[in-house]
Amino acid sequence: MLEEVLEANGGDMIASLQIVQRTLVGAFAVVILSVEQPDMIYAIKKGTPLVLGIGQGENFLASDGTPLVQYTKSVIYIGDGEILRLSAKDFQIYNSDIQEISHKTSTLEMELSMIEKDGFDHFMMKEIFEQPKTILDSMRGRITADFSEVKLGGINKYAPQLYNANRYLFLACGTSFHAGMVARYVFEQWCRISCEVDVASEFRYRKPVIHSGDAIFAISQSGETADTIVAIEEAKEHGANIFGICNVVGSTISRVSHEGAYTHAGVEIGVASTKAFTAQLTVLYLFGLKIAQSKGTLSPEQIKQYNKELLAIPNQVAEILKMSAEILEISKTLKDAHSMLFLGRGVQFPIALEGALKMKEITYIHAEGYAAGEMKHGPIALIDENVPTVIIAVKDSNYLKVISNIKEIKARKGKVIAIITKGDKDIPGIADHCIEIPETSDALYPLLTTIPLQLLSYHTANVRGCDIDKPRNLAKSVTVE
Repeated sequence: MLEEVLEANGGDMIASLQIVQRTLVGAFAVVILSVEQPDMIYAIKKGTPLVLGIGQGENFLASDGTPLVQYTKSVIYIGDGEILRLSAKDFQIYNSDIQEISHKTSTLEMELSMIEKDGFDHFMMKEIFEQPKTILDSMRGRITADFSEVKLGGINKYAPQLYNANRYLFLACGTSFHAGMVARYVFEQWCRISCEVDVASEFRYRKPVIHSGDAIFAISQSGETADTIVAIEEAKEHGANIFGICNVVGSTISRVSHEGAYTHAGVEIGVASTKAFTAQLTVLYLFGLKIAQSKGTLSPEQIKQYNKELLAIPNQVAEILKMSAEILEISKTLKDAHSMLFLGRGVQFPIALEGALKMKEITYIHAEGYAAGEMKHGPIALIDENVPTVIIAVKDSNYLKVISNIKEIKARKGKVIAIITKGDKDIPGIADHCIEIPETSDALYPLLTTIPLQLLSYHTANVRGCDIDKPRNLAKSVTVE
């Protein structure tokens, strides 16, 4: 197409690219090299990310800032409909009307050491073990010294719209969707307001009912998830207020949202998200507490208690990580499994889904997550001695019902791996394997229960000889629908 248009336009590349860009349908990022201009690169994009890296006597193009950090930290994020002309020494950016425009240069907030393994065998393991720090970084400066208040500087302008919304919607895909599911449980409990969570890839196709003034949380590690971007653009057209929660500074979602918060998890290289997930959960908890404080649905004493317990989470995560070798031994029993079930009740149901997702992503074992109360509505038919079940059985308000689930599984000769609260005297007598975690509030348990599930998946994939950091068929950022 470009060659034909070029010929019709007398070889004018910029004018030809304008025509091509307006003709193409869908999402794309196209880079062009012409034999007639071997020292020049051109690029156009729509919907998918394109990053210009500015070096010394050299320039770069990438779909993400991470691979650029070893060459330069100065980047420009190219916008939809723009045309880029690039040489080693300079560049020009044109808008869709072929007028040259200037762009603000951003600085990548990452170091080269962040994309190295630091002695770990895999990036995923490194990132699992970074979580005591990344969870703390997600809270750093956001909880006052006396624990009385949450401060979120990124929502000052739209704070009234956030606090006074009639409904909260959480839009995300994959692991981020599970973070949104946890947030729904927590926000409804703490803020006493109607919440919905939706898979972003389905949102725009079901003709959603969106009201002016709805508050929508768009959750994405990369900030470039195509389905989520399209969903929030549709929501904005209906007057919703968008609050982005993402990890990458300058990403598309951070730019198209009205306001929001960065998770500050640092670069995540492993395709299977770990530290980005717990950072998302942490920021969502902070949002929930901030809203509850504004609405008066939690007392000042409750706010203080939750803030104290949140700040204790990093040390509790570090305590769980010390059990890695013990979890490895349990993983060896799963080496030849073909199918697994993951069960959780209440706020642990999304964590069961996340545990199953991690297992299937990197081990290729078929794994399904279910609300434990649904087990007798079908999934129990799968239970036998060859289908292990991982069940989250911490001492929360659903504890006794979960014990009943375990007994039902054991009565059918199923093997049970239970995530339990430290000091539990009952479940170790009936489960095949137990992994103990520290005690915290019911609502905050997901930050702890997800850690052993990450380790279980990692070690199982390792003993099966899988490519952990680059699982087959998957990409880190899903930038197309």
